[in-house]
Amino acid sequence: MTAFLALVGRDLRLALRQGSTLGTTLGFYLIVVAILPLGLGPDLNLLARIAPGVLWVALLLSALLSMERIFQIDLEDGTLEVLALGPLPLELIAMAKGIAHWLTTGIPLALTAPLLGLLLNLDLAAYGPLAATTLAGTPAVSFIGTIGAALTLGINRGGLLLSLIVLPLYVPVLIFAVSAVTNAVTGPAPFLPPFLILLALTLASVVLAPVAAAAALRLHLQ
Repeated sequence: MTAFLALVGRDLRLALRQGSTLGTTLGFYLIVVAILPLGLGPDLNLLARIAPGVLWVALLLSALLSMERIFQIDLEDGTLEVLALGPLPLELIAMAKGIAHWLTTGIPLALTAPLLGLLLNLDLAAYGPLAATTLAGTPAVSFIGTIGAALTLGINRGGLLLSLIVLPLYVPVLIFAVSAVTNAVTGPAPFLPPFLILLALTLASVVLAPVAAAAALRLHLQ
């Protein structure tokens, strides 16, 4: 357990030292959300209606910017081979990477989403459900991302391939997150059922994604 926490702490420190990655991610999120009203026009009712979906889609696209680096930096400096020979199994290494990515990218994006809702005339009743779904769903975003990062490890300019692998896996998270927020605002369907399914998807990703990522890492290291 000490080695696991030490690995998470190390990745957090590295992310803080390389603050440009977080800045790029949040800046991209802001730009995507800010540009959309310019293309759709000044219809505030339309913006309010599509705001939950827009915020979630932009969040997913922004998170992709930092996923290629989950394992890539460790591969380039030889740390990944050292970790593979250490006391932690690859499954726990992948889990630590997913946790670190969520803490340094997922949580900032989740906290930024309600603020950007102001640009889309988001209904006041949607702010609480939006914050709840982003905090509940972003762990799935990070852990699913570890699968794509492991599968594309070592590939030159593998960001596009990573996106093609990961984005389809995000579809269930997107559907139930947006449904939960929309139900909370417009009804008549309740908020809780899609939110519970979103939580179930997150729990499944936390359990299964490290196993899949570890299998991909083993293939690469052999």
